[in-house]
Amino acid sequence: MKKQILVFGIVAGLAFACGGGEKATETVTETAAPEAAAPAPEISLEDKYKDDPIYIKGVEKVKGSDCMTCHMVDRKIIGPSYAEVAAKYENTEENVNMLAQKVIAGGAGVWGEVMMSPHPALSEEDAKDMVRYILLLKK
Repeated sequence: MKKQILVFGIVAGLAFACGGGEKATETVTETAAPEAAAPAPEISLEDKYKDDPIYIKGVEKVKGSDCMTCHMVDRKIIGPSYAEVAAKYENTEENVNMLAQKVIAGGAGVWGEVMMSPHPALSEEDAKDMVRYILLLKK
């Protein structure tokens, strides 16, 4: 009988040491961290204005001209970027007329000392279409 008690004591001791005894349990509930919303994909100008007749006419006329020699949409080269022009001027018919005349006549002073070449062969209507396109680029 002493052997049985000894064996029982060893088994009970091992069971307790290995976690067989009663112990308080903690319930841990993990909450998922809210996922950061992915930034909305940037929409290209072509996608944004693909059905806009002002954009379509204007971009065709700009691409068919020498304007891209000195101007880009988002980056200054020699003259201001189209985005800078759009940011400076409200899209009003008065500004469209004034800017179209500047495109045709050329000039300097508004954006620095570098002169914009005149474009006397450009019709007033074509110049207005180009300016309307540029003013659409306001962010």
